[in-house]
Amino acid sequence: MNNPPTLSDTKRAFYAAHTRPINSIYRRVLEELMVEMHLLGVNATFTYDSIYALGVVTTFDRFMEGYRPEADRDSIFSALCGAVGSDVQTYRRDAEAILAATDGLSPDDLLALFNLSADGSIGGSLRSVLAQLSDRAKFKYSRLFAIGLFSLVEKVAPDWIKDTDKQGELWDKVSVSLVLPLEKLKKDVELYQSNLEKLGQAQLLLAEMTEAERKKREQRAEERAAKAAAQAEAETKAQAAAETPEPTADPSPAESDPSDS
Repeated sequence: MNNPPTLSDTKRAFYAAHTRPINSIYRRVLEELMVEMHLLGVNATFTYDSIYALGVVTTFDRFMEGYRPEADRDSIFSALCGAVGSDVQTYRRDAEAILAATDGLSPDDLLALFNLSADGSIGGSLRSVLAQLSDRAKFKYSRLFAIGLFSLVEKVAPDWIKDTDKQGELWDKVSVSLVLPLEKLKKDVELYQSNLEKLGQAQLLLAEMTEAERKKREQRAEERAAKAAAQAEAETKAQAAAETPEPTADPSPAESDPSDS
């Protein structure tokens, strides 16, 4: 039996696949996500599902939003998924499918699905995933699974997300029907929302700093251009002055010859 990869193995695989340096502002978020995915992947009680995939995809997309250079984001996520023994297509496909399963659902429909009491005609793959979850003898809960659940609620019932009491009641019911650790679930969701808010503030500050730096660069460029123009004008005037001949003095009238008188 092969030994599971170590965290060092996973990190090496990641940095071998994505060789460009990671922007320091995002490195901590990325490495925390990598560590969490690695630890879950080597845990014997963990089972991958599309709600977890949605949590991974949502976390990456939300927290890596604004990453520069933008073209590196796809490479980073591909390297991340590959480093934990999967691939980016699987994560993206499963996350999109589970979100699509909620199309047209009302908040009450979603709650019925979470309670495992929904009509068999709604929910599609989401109903199947939740049913499989309830049948598992062991289930390894994770923060990323909680974020997946949150993302489903955010899409179908955004007003519940905005209402703290309503959201609290929802997690109470979900924790009972899906046998999830209530306190962990609530804490993870609250921390996720808090971090999203902080991220938004940080991105706004970064955008303001970037704009201020852009204006400074433009101002310096304008000042250099004005200085160069003034210097060129002065040199042109000096050259013109050098090329203009000095006026010659009028000849003095000849002195009168005394013999002429």
